[in-house]
Amino acid sequence: MELKVQLNRETFSCPICLDLLEDPVTIPCGHSYCMNCIESHFDEEDDNEIHSCPQCRQTFTTRPVLLQNTMLTVLLVQLKKTGLQAAPADHCYAGPEDVACDVCSGRKLKALKSCLICLASYCEQHLRPHYESPAFEKHQLLDPSGTLQVNICSREEEVMKMQCCDNRQCICQSTVSTAMAERTTRRDKIKLSRQRLSHRLQRREKDAKALQRELETVNDSAGKALEESEEISAELIRLVEKRRSDVKREIRSQLNGKLTQITELRQETEHEITWLKRKDAGLKKLSRTNDHNEFQRCYPSLARLGRLKDFSVVNKSHVRPFEGITGILSEVRDKLVEPLREKWTNIPLGMTKADALLPEPEPETRDEFLKHSLDITMDPNTANKQLLLSEGNRKATYVSKAQSYDSHPDRFPAWPQVLSRERLTGIHYWEVESKGKGVKVAVAFKNANMGGLRRRRRFGGNNMSWALVSDNSGYKFMYNKITTPIPGPQSSIIGLYLDHGAGNLSFYSVSDTMTLLHRVKTTFTQPLYAGIGLFHALGVTAGGDSATFCKLK
Repeated sequence: MELKVQLNRETFSCPICLDLLEDPVTIPCGHSYCMNCIESHFDEEDDNEIHSCPQCRQTFTTRPVLLQNTMLTVLLVQLKKTGLQAAPADHCYAGPEDVACDVCSGRKLKALKSCLICLASYCEQHLRPHYESPAFEKHQLLDPSGTLQVNICSREEEVMKMQCCDNRQCICQSTVSTAMAERTTRRDKIKLSRQRLSHRLQRREKDAKALQRELETVNDSAGKALEESEEISAELIRLVEKRRSDVKREIRSQLNGKLTQITELRQETEHEITWLKRKDAGLKKLSRTNDHNEFQRCYPSLARLGRLKDFSVVNKSHVRPFEGITGILSEVRDKLVEPLREKWTNIPLGMTKADALLPEPEPETRDEFLKHSLDITMDPNTANKQLLLSEGNRKATYVSKAQSYDSHPDRFPAWPQVLSRERLTGIHYWEVESKGKGVKVAVAFKNANMGGLRRRRRFGGNNMSWALVSDNSGYKFMYNKITTPIPGPQSSIIGLYLDHGAGNLSFYSVSDTMTLLHRVKTTFTQPLYAGIGLFHALGVTAGGDSATFCKLK
């Protein structure tokens, strides 16, 4: 026997957004919601330390773990193939932005009209008496409004049926005479106010022109200073390069002379050693001969050694012959370095408002980026207990078994995230290498007065952090709960460039080339910290995914 079940589309709608369930998850009380909807609901309750179900109001002392509703997920996929869709929220029931019917009990329907006489809003069903009964003929209906009380005169407590021609605001009959008298008085005040405004406007226009001239002066002065400093530095560099070439040439010339001299003496020495050995062999042979005549004939020539050649010209004291040159160079260096240091300290390098007009240009090549590289490590006091830190706290690995970290107010208890130990306030560049399903790289504030981020908020889920997600589907940028898809070549290494003072933050895909993925231009009001987040499947034991702050120096 075949069993047929009539399915209501609302059965598969999320109780929060009233739309068809998306990524359905179930909380411990058994009710199901869209994953994003229930996460946002729990985020709003984080500061209260207690979470509750939006339907049955059951409370939980800790933030519930979201488990994927596998059956609903499979069923929704099949239902979507058959064409079943949830009714739009504005089709019948009132959503958060809609005006609800004041008569409906329980789940309220959307209001079709609002009545100025009744000061109430009605759905299509409860509005029928206004159309069908003569008792409501003189009632004034208008589009649904949630601010009906503004149509009641606060002074006379009657409906404002007239409209003031001066300011287009509704007024009642009793207010007209009073308003006319007040209008005359206020006209005089308006005239005086306009005179004051005109005087202030002239002053501010004069100030604006002066600031514009100052801006042009500062830019011109800075441009000339940069040009002249480049010329002077280039001249100094050319002089040093010339002196370096002269010294190298002199050293090589002296070296060639010394090498030639030593080589010639060495050859003579080797020849003399050979001759002496030959003499010694002859004398040895002569000492053994019994031929008296042979002995007398050969002895004079073999016994005569001649004068020993003087090799004192060879340096035998083991003193390095070129130390004098390096000593002179050291003296020159010391004489130059000290004045440069003293004069350099007199140059005003502090950041001022005028300095902001000349921000440092962003590097273009990886070698230029590496000049700003920073060795970043992770702060164990912020690490979620599902993260295992290693390699000197530069690597984080997601593990299924929770780590026994000490309790700390800065620790992320809900999300597998970690912040850096280093504060970022200047110009810095660092890279993150990931392995596994994906990674979230971020920068964030860490302020004790902002407990939402410090303890529970996801990177990119608030206005205190900026994050780039890299996974198999590509890149996404997240800020203040808004997710934006980002095109770009996939890479396991993401580079981040931060100019805190200029308010610039850039994300790069790093391979053989540097590819800009996304750039943020804002004002950073606090020091930033580098952050890393790893993915994990809801209700599924996972592990092994890792991310590492690369060691660039």
